Amino acid sequence: MGKSLNMPLGSTIMLEDTHISLAHGNGGRYMRDLIEAVFVKHLNQNTSGVCLDTESDAVLLKDICGPIYTTVDGFAVHPLEFPGGDIGSLAVHGTINDLSVAGAIPKYLTLSAILEEGLEISVLDRVVQSFAAAARDAGVSVVAGDTKVVPRGNGGGIYFSVSGIGTVDDGLHLSMKHVLPGDVILVSGTVGDHGTAVMLAREAFGLQGDLPSDSASVLPLARCLSGIAGVHFLRDPTRGGLATVAQEISMATGLTIRLEEQYIPVSDQVSSVCEILGYDPLYLACEGRCVAIVQADIAEQVLSLWQATAEGKNSAIIGTVESGKQEVLLETAMGGVRRLEELEDDPLPRIC
Repeated sequence: MGKSLNMPLGSTIMLEDTHISLAHGNGGRYMRDLIEAVFVKHLNQNTSGVCLDTESDAVLLKDICGPIYTTVDGFAVHPLEFPGGDIGSLAVHGTINDLSVAGAIPKYLTLSAILEEGLEISVLDRVVQSFAAAARDAGVSVVAGDTKVVPRGNGGGIYFSVSGIGTVDDGLHLSMKHVLPGDVILVSGTVGDHGTAVMLAREAFGLQGDLPSDSASVLPLARCLSGIAGVHFLRDPTRGGLATVAQEISMATGLTIRLEEQYIPVSDQVSSVCEILGYDPLYLACEGRCVAIVQADIAEQVLSLWQATAEGKNSAIIGTVESGKQEVLLETAMGGVRRLEELEDDPLPRIC
């Protein structure tokens, strides 16, 4: 986070300013005060006993043994706060979800914060508090970080870059190489919620609504499948949505992915917005959903396990993997078949 002064236990730094200035990134007193008053205050409230180290340029993680997973992700959502979440909770969920669907148990996060001159410090305080709460809920610790300030007009208020470290879950052996013809495809809930929620929060196209983002941890969904033979692949459908995940699987395996529109869960509000604006909900981002590809003989078991969780209560079996040429097909509710093409244009920029 940059170096800061040691503070007596229980002490509180009171910031003199209400907005971020370039001085908050110069390494001096203003920067130290910002780190203590916002980042340390919230991010050291964890339950693991591992605290954010503000005195060193690197942190030693003593309790990791054996292979580890690591990932890094950047977050530049606009607006910074939206129904169901904000850039803080989104940054945690996005990072731990990448670890979870790889077959890892998330343990540690690092946070790099790029702040724009003029940002309200009260907004920063809220999103860092939200970041910390999401990390605690997931059982991960924030152990290192960095803060930079860019001049007014050169940023989007807040950009977060987050790295995640996790240990191997020996009960999950996941790879696209395991995907075979005859496998069954499931999704853990309604699709397109995050992309639609962010768009409505912008009041884009004159539309307004209170649809919440699905931003959440998919770790419980991955963990409840640990130890079950026949779980071949997991993925969180973020940018590009469900259709893009299907495309990635098809391209990696050379197999046909066949989805059934009538079984894909889509909320009424997402369907209405997409109908008005001409969007396809299958290409809109999710931030708290999981796609699973499993052997056919355990599909109902996986569905029952997911539906028994709060995160997966709207889970559904939505398709199959077939031999044949590399393509993604959608059996429409009207009885036809439509080929889903790879996404080219970005319908909703800055959604994560």
